[in-house]
Amino acid sequence: MVDDRQQLIDETDLIMIASLCDRRFGIGADGLILIRNHKDYDFEMIYFNADGSQSMCGNGARCAVAFSFFLGIISEKTHFLAIDGQHEALIDGELVHLMMGETTKVQKCGMDYFVDTGSPHHIRFVDNVASYPVLEEGKLIRHNEIYSPAGTNVNFVEKLTEDQIFVRTFERGVEDETLSCGTGVTAAALVFARDQSSAHVKINTIGGQLSVKFDSNPDGTFKEVWLIGPAEQVYQGKINF
Repeated sequence: MVDDRQQLIDETDLIMIASLCDRRFGIGADGLILIRNHKDYDFEMIYFNADGSQSMCGNGARCAVAFSFFLGIISEKTHFLAIDGQHEALIDGELVHLMMGETTKVQKCGMDYFVDTGSPHHIRFVDNVASYPVLEEGKLIRHNEIYSPAGTNVNFVEKLTEDQIFVRTFERGVEDETLSCGTGVTAAALVFARDQSSAHVKINTIGGQLSVKFDSNPDGTFKEVWLIGPAEQVYQGKINF
């Protein structure tokens, strides 16, 4: 997470971005986020996956909101820009509430599902997701020809209760399982509770607890989709490159 309001980072240097995210020779991260000024918004979030590709990152956006609050750019409410368009967010104590962007209808893919929540997500419901081979199965689906050439993120979901699920995600761009994926848990929650007119789904991930609130339209689309969870700053530092 970089305060780049002076625009010192060259976002076209994908090799540099990947090197910063390298877990052995760089800082180590699933992605890089730049916070920049924007004349029409409180700030702009520019997000890169670990390989330098770009997409929307829900948890990254929540962290960007918390970081911008820390920097004094925003107060408790904000209106900012990301790759998929404008977003609203608010900070309520330890929780960051993020209004997600436009979401496609849920599509059936054999026994699985697909939905785009700013990034594309394949959803598969499984038993005992804790022991499921996420890496192996995720790679196969991520590179399936139906998603060629860009590929897709893959989420494996277990129903825990009537309003709670456990989600594990294989992320393209990282090319590995990540501890938590905001757009992924949002997609999983929409699929899980799509037949309800209004829903609040609790989500367990390896990285922590999240929740998603939304309303459904009669045509199968969604509105007022909120991703909610904490964002904690764990360290800060400087790097020369």
